[in-house]
Amino acid sequence: MPTTSSQALQVLVVADPGLPSRRAASIHSSLERYLREAYGVTTTLYTRTDTVYLTPERELALDAVEDLRADYPDVNIILILTEIPRHTQGDPLIAEVYSDRNLAVVSCPTLGAWATKRRIIKVMMSSVNKLVPWDPEATTRKFLLGWSNWSNNEDSSHQSLHAHTITGGPRLIMGMTIANEPWRTAPKLSGALAAASATGAFGIFYSSIWQMSTYLSTLRLLSIGALAILMMVAWLIVSHRLWDRPVNERLATVVMYYNFSTVLTLLITVIVLYATLVVLILLGGLVVIDPEFMTQQIQQDASFTNYLDIAWLSAAMGVVAGGLGASFDTDADVQKLTHGQRMRQRVYTDNSTDADDTVESS
Repeated sequence: MPTTSSQALQVLVVADPGLPSRRAASIHSSLERYLREAYGVTTTLYTRTDTVYLTPERELALDAVEDLRADYPDVNIILILTEIPRHTQGDPLIAEVYSDRNLAVVSCPTLGAWATKRRIIKVMMSSVNKLVPWDPEATTRKFLLGWSNWSNNEDSSHQSLHAHTITGGPRLIMGMTIANEPWRTAPKLSGALAAASATGAFGIFYSSIWQMSTYLSTLRLLSIGALAILMMVAWLIVSHRLWDRPVNERLATVVMYYNFSTVLTLLITVIVLYATLVVLILLGGLVVIDPEFMTQQIQQDASFTNYLDIAWLSAAMGVVAGGLGASFDTDADVQKLTHGQRMRQRVYTDNSTDADDTVESS
């Protein structure tokens, strides 16, 4: 532990690239201020973006993180903010503290999809409080987590903070989905969008599509759209082997979280793609199709709803006929898409190849 004789606190936050690093940057000034106010000592907070790797046994490579102390010789405590979803004792793991290393690990996905700055600061403040010898001031005790309890492990120098048994799992899945950044994934399917657009555009020019969309009920149109979206999600998972399966029972729960977040990520991505396609076809239909001509073909007064129905049905046709068979623009896009793919890239191996013994793609 840091000694009181120095009467100074220097903390290094090491964050994974992507969402964790952005969150670390957003709380930097606030966290530094709260630490200074809490312990009443000179406080300096450093932030660094660096990938946290895994050993071949799928444990955090903490020794590699310790090597960073050479660049920050005066640092008392290291806080790791990682995108790795962690799970022990049947519950998602929010944070772990290693007193013998003056180090704490916080799992970003376990904090949820929309983890507020206040929530992240609370977890980090609580982690630091396990590592410093000073008691916090009464005014900052509110940042020391009243909603969770730390549990001691067999090793007294190691403590864990678990998420709630019921809400922890869904929150972790949502956190993993946001970490996958589905809004950034959609543009990587530009090839699929182009193919689907080309096919869906036929709906603008064929009156049989107009007539069919007019006579189909709203519920059936929604069902057709949902089926098209699910088919494309299934195609992307199968064609890119994004479904992971555990090689041993111990990892079954973790891999289940991987798969749920993958499905949810792709579902959001394809919904965005589908909505984009509907908008494009709707705009094209409004420009190309004359209302009077449509009225003659569908034998009723044309309205904006008719244009929307045509766009919806044409988009479904485009996704099924054009989008299926399309793929991500590059293999690199696939490798960064899901947690399972990214975890394989984190593993240290002797021959620099990723011999995966945690999950297998099927």
